Amino acid sequence: MIWNAIFGTLALTSFGLTLWQWLVARKFPLHQRSTNAPVLKSAIPPSLTVLKPLKGQDCFTEECLRSWLAQDYAGELQFLFVVDPADELVCATVRRLLVEFPQHDAQLVICTERLGENAKVSKLAFVEPSVRHQVLAVSDADMFVPPDFLIHAVAPLNTTDVGMVTSFYQLTTPGTLAHRCEAVAINADFWSQVLQARSLRPLDFALGAVMIFRRAALAELGGFRVLANRLADDYQLGQHVTRRGARIELCPLVAECRESPRGWSAVWRHQLRWARTIRVCAPRQYFASILANVTLWSALWLALDPGSLQKSLAAACLLARVAVAVDLQRRLTRSGTALGAAWLVPLKDALQVALWLGAFLGNRIEWRGETFRVRRDGVLEPDAPTPNRAR
Repeated sequence: MIWNAIFGTLALTSFGLTLWQWLVARKFPLHQRSTNAPVLKSAIPPSLTVLKPLKGQDCFTEECLRSWLAQDYAGELQFLFVVDPADELVCATVRRLLVEFPQHDAQLVICTERLGENAKVSKLAFVEPSVRHQVLAVSDADMFVPPDFLIHAVAPLNTTDVGMVTSFYQLTTPGTLAHRCEAVAINADFWSQVLQARSLRPLDFALGAVMIFRRAALAELGGFRVLANRLADDYQLGQHVTRRGARIELCPLVAECRESPRGWSAVWRHQLRWARTIRVCAPRQYFASILANVTLWSALWLALDPGSLQKSLAAACLLARVAVAVDLQRRLTRSGTALGAAWLVPLKDALQVALWLGAFLGNRIEWRGETFRVRRDGVLEPDAPTPNRAR
């Protein structure tokens, strides 16, 4: 009876946490444009440098990069595309886009020096001397944005206490079963969990897909070079901004992650890297996150004592979990296909249990073909030399 009470309490607690997550997500003005959008367009926004560190390309890379160059933005823009010397295909893609958008101050920069273990930040550090403007936007190569994204994303910086703006994103190209399972984690759980955390205290971390901040904050930190050996540069930048007394604001417009479909092995490596990143950055919070896994605790409660009451309550918890996940996916993606992924929710939760255990059972990650060890302070160390590390 003691174990029955324990697992019953855990199942009901996870249900309560899921309901809380849903409620705070429902309150967020997702996808809502500012009522002053015409004013935003007529005003002169700050001059902005967009930094795009690139490595390789897929069938979505060109359209994602084009969406940034095609922004409806009245202020002066500078684009810096930073590429490894060996990435000939993406170099050709960038050159085509530079011809297509001759009105922009845009440049292809060949990164000839590796400045740290984090290849993305190394590129940012390499190109930092070429930055011309006082507001920076750092975005991943696979992010596609609507034409008015920058107008709305930069606007909060007009408030003096806002030091950074970051954005949610949705996975819009899940072409395999494994990728569709990962889409549940991103499109249903990730963004709503961020809002749940924000309901407890102000955000003190950024979402690395899109970060917009003032150059002065980066200079006070010591530049991108300080983060070149860090795994979670977005977390470190967010921490620095909030330590200066500024706020991190969430843009209501959502970027789209467009990437080639992944198989189970690639999804596992990607999600395990994320899990170990969060575990390093926020170990206590990540340890406690397992409490929100409704599928796990309901299944254990039911397995321990499959009585009629347990069956009814466990079934109710599972149905509520699936319904919440479907609704959250529908809100983020604005798609009627979310219901078709309902059966993937328990599968995703089961995978999450394995990832949660894996996060604490090792410190190795694989990131774009390179393997690293992650120290407890978040510093990356090469696990073994690889040919593509040489510059």
